[in-house]
Amino acid sequence: METTLTHESWTSVQKIAFRFAFLAIGLFILIENNGAYPFYDVIMAYPGELLHIFIPWVGKNILHLSYDITVFTNGSGDTTYDYVILFVILCLSVTGTIIWSLLDRNRNNYSKLYYWLTVAVRFYVGLMLFNYGMYKVIKMQFPFPGVGRLMQPYGNSSPMGLAWTFLGFSKGYNLFMGLAEVAALMLLFRRTVTVGAIITLMTTANVMAVNYFYDVPVKIVSTSLVVMTLFLLLPDLKRLFKFFLTGEAVSLPVMPAPAIRKKWLKITGYSLKYVVIAYAVVVGSIELVSASREYGDAAPKTPLYGAYFVKSFVVNHDTLPPLTTDSTYWKHLIIQWGEYAQIRFLNDSTRGYSMKIDTVARTLYLKQRLDTTNKSLLAYQMVDEKNMLLKGTIKNDSVSILLKRKTENDFLLMKRGFRWINEYPYNR
Repeated sequence: METTLTHESWTSVQKIAFRFAFLAIGLFILIENNGAYPFYDVIMAYPGELLHIFIPWVGKNILHLSYDITVFTNGSGDTTYDYVILFVILCLSVTGTIIWSLLDRNRNNYSKLYYWLTVAVRFYVGLMLFNYGMYKVIKMQFPFPGVGRLMQPYGNSSPMGLAWTFLGFSKGYNLFMGLAEVAALMLLFRRTVTVGAIITLMTTANVMAVNYFYDVPVKIVSTSLVVMTLFLLLPDLKRLFKFFLTGEAVSLPVMPAPAIRKKWLKITGYSLKYVVIAYAVVVGSIELVSASREYGDAAPKTPLYGAYFVKSFVVNHDTLPPLTTDSTYWKHLIIQWGEYAQIRFLNDSTRGYSMKIDTVARTLYLKQRLDTTNKSLLAYQMVDEKNMLLKGTIKNDSVSILLKRKTENDFLLMKRGFRWINEYPYNR
């Protein structure tokens, strides 16, 4: 007879392992929810503020870190703060397991508690992956390479930047990845948990591999998704092994839910489940579509959008020679987002600028982001579709700059397109 976690009598090892898993997984979901549950950020607002005090204290007084923790979870999920949280979760889980094991030695099993833990895990993984998947279906997580990325020297990209360029280039591949992640919604229903977990294991393992090998700072969360998916597959591992490797006939039983005798409580439970699913799917999709029109590939571009190559650079009526050691002569002007521009100089140094475009007065206002005293007001004139002339002052010097514009369609990467027939590999 196969051993499962729903048998009436568990071994001591199973009970101890479950206690640790319950505490570790439960604490991780509570603290590192990552927006999986609707409205959870509102519920955890005050506890989050307490953690912002407690975790730095642990880092300073218990781990004796050589620096204070001042950066919390942001675009990076692998901050020092997050790793100290893992340390705290581990300590609490080990301590809690020991105390729990001493106080509850005689219990036969934790079947009901195990079921509700799987519910928490299923919704955590399922809703989070749905959210990530929709970001790919609508193509917001990995945007098309903009002119700034296309102008960047290939070898100067970070490993993460390389991954984002590769993944963002193809709308079809984004759709493929997104639908595979959206399939995690099958985890929310008991009859499809196993097939959903098999698909999810493949998708989360791939995400984890990208995060590790391209240095994407979401290693903690992606690893947790793999671990939790394996946790969901644990009762069926022996059956799946037989099915895939021995050819024996097997059946995958549906995990039984604890009996709820009160009808109103049962109706309330099912209603809450489908309200959460409906809210996450419908409202989440509407919000993403709306956000894509403001931030994604569908967002409107500034009228001067493009990568500009300097053809001539005149300062105080003198045409400067293009010396590669010059930190004054512009090499490229990148205008990609509505309020941001970047200038690359001949010595390949770059500076970021806040930017305002007045299409009525035809002026371009630039203010250096790190040196706000460095600001310029330049009049622009589109000589033709591809050439622009800038005139004004930069640091009290009069300038006249002639530039040639390139857009994405001028780059081989973006205009090559899909070909069914290739007589020879087109690897450039």
